[in-house]
Amino acid sequence: MSIKNDKRIRRHKKIRMNMHGAKDMPRLFVFRSNQHIYAQLVDDDKAKVLMSASDLDLKGKKGKKIDIAKEVGKLIAKKAMESKIEKVVFDRGGTVFHGRIKALAQGAREGGLKF
Repeated sequence: MSIKNDKRIRRHKKIRMNMHGAKDMPRLFVFRSNQHIYAQLVDDDKAKVLMSASDLDLKGKKGKKIDIAKEVGKLIAKKAMESKIEKVVFDRGGTVFHGRIKALAQGAREGGLKF
């Protein structure tokens, strides 16, 4: 593994020590790879993924990665609202809060999620 990824994993472990998602307020976990972005709502009490969304679900969408990330945020917010989930705990996965991570968070807020 690269040193950069090792640092990200170390930061994520440190963040996760103080963060916990439950059924009424799940954890919105975001993973960003070089090509794709994924978002999951996780119930940590039962260790279950409640729902997920990614740019792979947006078939036929073209454009900038930031715009696609914003659409993924809106999609996960729409799925959460259908399940009557309004509040979440945002988990950025140890990555810096800018770029695609920030765009996904803005899309989720526009979709109605509060965090």
